[in-house]
Amino acid sequence: MKALVYTGPHSLEFRDEPEPVPANDEALVKVSAVGICGSDMHAYHGDDSRRPAPLVLGHEAAGHVISGPNAGMRAAVNPLVTCGTCESCTGGRAHLCSSRQLISMPPRPGAFAEIVRIPERNIFPIPDGFDIAKAALAEPLAVSYHAVNHGIRFLQRPIVASRCAVLGGGAIGLGCALVLAMHGAREIHIGESNPARRRTAAAAGPFACYSPGSREEPEDSTVDFIVDAVGANATRETASRLARPGGVIVHAGLLPGAEGLDVRKITLQEITFTGTYCYTPMDFKETLDAIIDGRFGPLAWFEERPLADGQQAFRDIDSGKLSAAKIILRP
Repeated sequence: MKALVYTGPHSLEFRDEPEPVPANDEALVKVSAVGICGSDMHAYHGDDSRRPAPLVLGHEAAGHVISGPNAGMRAAVNPLVTCGTCESCTGGRAHLCSSRQLISMPPRPGAFAEIVRIPERNIFPIPDGFDIAKAALAEPLAVSYHAVNHGIRFLQRPIVASRCAVLGGGAIGLGCALVLAMHGAREIHIGESNPARRRTAAAAGPFACYSPGSREEPEDSTVDFIVDAVGANATRETASRLARPGGVIVHAGLLPGAEGLDVRKITLQEITFTGTYCYTPMDFKETLDAIIDGRFGPLAWFEERPLADGQQAFRDIDSGKLSAAKIILRP
């Protein structure tokens, strides 16, 4: 089969790879659409020791099941593989499983390929005729869905009465804004430095999009609910500055570093700071259902390219000039 293989920092090769062989509880999925994630970019830059070269990256996938009892089914792939028996799994927090695996990380090759293997329990049906590229958005939008719902549990006022800000207008940040809109948040701001992405985000929903540090940025200490979808030193500083007393900061980004938090303000003003990681199987299903039902809107903020052109897609993302919040590759 053909696959896009990460071969070293800033290097990808479209080449022949052996077809995967499914275990007893697994199915093979012929990949029809797969998104490029920020974590794929971290690996591409050589910044993720969990993803050593050579490796097939990609985990945001949808396609057609070609083996097992569900052969012929169109499906979205939940790429997070868990044991199902540990305390986290049986307690409803499978995403925190101590032995969790993710396709695109050893020992599981990813979905930048014609075929991927995945446990049967990790495939979710999608209707005939539904745009399979949109189904591939289930994984990143499930991250956003979980992040917002996780943070809302700490909020001391209804989300419909809350002023919200999302730092970062990529797929996760925009997804968080869309989830906040689904929940009826009163006011939703998106801080994004890329003007093309700001325009894309502004067209996606009822959002006030601004350039960080500009006059349009919310005033300091006025925001109830903040999602840092970048996770950089600068965005942690911004989140600390914007948060109002008793507010909530949800940290969803995974860039290196830990600086930027105003721990004194967080302590004196009882601001809740929480991390968020991935999603539960139920989060994934509910997100996919919401996509199919149109509750995320038209989802017109991605572009599609052939998998064979994946190296150029990565370069274009690095250039910072793309207006799309997501690139979907088509094997």
